[in-house]
Amino acid sequence: MRVLGIDPGTATTGFGLIEGLPGSADALRLLDYGTVRTAPETPMPLRLVELHEGIAGLIRDLAPDELAVEELFFSTNVSTAISVGQARGVILLAGAQAGLPIGEHKPMQVKQALTGYGGADKRQVQDMLLRLLHLDRVPRPDDAADAIAIAICHLQTARLRGL
Repeated sequence: MRVLGIDPGTATTGFGLIEGLPGSADALRLLDYGTVRTAPETPMPLRLVELHEGIAGLIRDLAPDELAVEELFFSTNVSTAISVGQARGVILLAGAQAGLPIGEHKPMQVKQALTGYGGADKRQVQDMLLRLLHLDRVPRPDDAADAIAIAICHLQTARLRGL
């Protein structure tokens, strides 16, 4: 199964494409990763169009079987939460338009799936990325590494979701 993981944001949205067997940490392969970026000086409606087109293009080019998106983590900055929510909306729209099954995962679920501890810090998650994918260095930027972790979480929990 090929899973496209997405770490949503309006300025930088991370993506990571993982291939593997649902419910198994064996034979995971990182196929592609990177970011979709929008310029801060661009009006928000146009940034959302750019983000939608970028994600739709990734879906078309990378041909994932499923899409995995991080759920909104609400912090104290309400305006950031709103803009990330808008970004999530256009990402979910692109996935739905492509007919992909979409999984949404909370940050704590992603940490739990990768490290066994829902309160793990970013470094612990990145260390597990290195181990699971047999990498020499952590993918950069952090948004892409987070998206890869989301895709792995989706694969790790796929068997449970099917029960």
